[in-house]
Amino acid sequence: MKKIRGIVENARAAALYFEAFPPEERAPWLFLAKKASNANADNWGIYADGRFAGLMYVVNHADLSYVFYFAVKKDFRGTGLGARALKLARKHYAGRRFFLAIESLDPAADNYDERVKLRDFYLRGGLLPMGMNVQEGSVVYELLGCGGKVAAEEYSALIAEYLCKTVFRGVTMRILPPEK
Repeated sequence: MKKIRGIVENARAAALYFEAFPPEERAPWLFLAKKASNANADNWGIYADGRFAGLMYVVNHADLSYVFYFAVKKDFRGTGLGARALKLARKHYAGRRFFLAIESLDPAADNYDERVKLRDFYLRGGLLPMGMNVQEGSVVYELLGCGGKVAAEEYSALIAEYLCKTVFRGVTMRILPPEK
């Protein structure tokens, strides 16, 4: 993994971002790219044999490192590249509480099987359920992580600092109890 810095890398990352994430789960790409130049965000490119193969966007606050977006190009899925990238990221952010949000396991969801596979991938990668769900807009996410629990207030503070207070006020976000 290496930091995404150039225009070409950024264009490749943007194309993957728009392919991998549905509109209701996307922040504006230009906002993400601009924020990645700040000290509290890391925009990583994942490479295989010198070719761009994925992205991982991490937001940092205090001792928290939140994987905001992580995607591997279709050609590289199932090759172990994503697992290696996750392992590298966990090593890079060692000593911090490292976590991410995945779509909750809703059996009524059209992509339920995909959600189960993704959750299993992260569990195999050493992440654990954190006992907290977050609703952003119409999407409910489950938090998975390692290195310790993250309190609802800490998660909110991370997002508020990253977005800035003005933008944060316009975000519809609720911390929910875990699903049974």
